[in-house]
Amino acid sequence: MTEFSHKPVLLNETVDGLMIKPGGVYADGTLGGGGHAYAVCEKLGNTGKYFGIDRDDAAIKAATARLAGFGELVTIVKGNYRDMKPILSQHRINLVDGIILDLGVSSYQLDTPERGFSYRHDAPLDMRMDSHQKMTAADVVNSYSEGDLCRVIRDYGEERFARQIAALIVRVRDKDPILSTGQLAELVKEAIPAKYRRTGGHPAKRTFQAIRIETNDELNALSESIDEMIGLLKDGGRLCIITFHSLEDRIVKAAFRENENPCICPPEFPVCVCGRVSKGKVITKRPIVPTEEELNENPRAQSAKLRIFERKSS
Repeated sequence: MTEFSHKPVLLNETVDGLMIKPGGVYADGTLGGGGHAYAVCEKLGNTGKYFGIDRDDAAIKAATARLAGFGELVTIVKGNYRDMKPILSQHRINLVDGIILDLGVSSYQLDTPERGFSYRHDAPLDMRMDSHQKMTAADVVNSYSEGDLCRVIRDYGEERFARQIAALIVRVRDKDPILSTGQLAELVKEAIPAKYRRTGGHPAKRTFQAIRIETNDELNALSESIDEMIGLLKDGGRLCIITFHSLEDRIVKAAFRENENPCICPPEFPVCVCGRVSKGKVITKRPIVPTEEELNENPRAQSAKLRIFERKSS
C-alpha cells in the first residue's frame, strides 16, 4: 500500500489569501493529507478551531496523524464538503472566518494502483473518492447508455472523440464487461485516430478525468456548494478554492461573479429594483497560479488556479 502523500498546491498563496486571524474558525472541505491545514493551524494560536472534512479514509488517517500535535484545535470529520453546513452545525458552528477547497486528486490516489484513478497502472476500474460509495467507475463504463457515456466524456473530459470512444466501449462491453483501467485506457487509445495520439499527453487522460468526475459527482457538488459556503463566512471571511481544470474554474469564476454582482436589472435601469444584494467581492480578478519554482518542485501543480472571495455583509 502506498503511503499517503500529497504536496499541497499554492500553499503560501492560499494561507496568505485566507488572512488568518489568531483564534479564528476555519473549515477545509478537502482535507487530504492535512498540508494546508497544518500551515493554517500554525497561525491559529491556542484558541482557534479548524474543521477538516474529507471523503477518503486514507486521507483522514494521514491527516489525523499529521495534525495530532494541534490537539483540540482540530476536528476531523469524514464527509462530503457539499454537507459542510450541517457538519458544522452539528458542532455548533454557524459561521467561520475562512474556508479552503483544494479540488485536486491527491498523489496518493493517483499513485495507488488499487484505487483505479490512473491510466498508468492496470488495476480495478474504481475511482471512488469514498471507498464506501456504491457506484464505481466500472459501473459508469458498463451501465451507462452510449449517449450518456458520450455526454460524460464530451462534457467532463472535453474530449473531441467522445462519440467514437463511447461507441467502442459499448461494442466491447456487449461481449465482456470492462473492469480494469488498462482495458479502458487501451480502448480509448484505439478509438482515437493515430495522428491525434501523438500530442496532448496520454490519449486516455481526458476520458479518465470525465469518468472520475461522473463517478464522484464532482461538478454538481461544487456548483451546489459555493453559494452556501459564502453564506457560512463571517463578515470579512474568505473562501479560497483551488481548481485543476477549466470546468471547475468556470464554475468558481461564475459563482464568485454572481455573488459579487447578483443584480438582474436591465442595464438601462437607473437604480436596482430586483432586490438582490451583493454578498462580497472577488479578491482575485485573475486566478493565482503556481510560480516557476513550485512547478519545478511539483509538476502536478501545472494546471492549478486559486480564486478567492471575501464576504461583506450589506
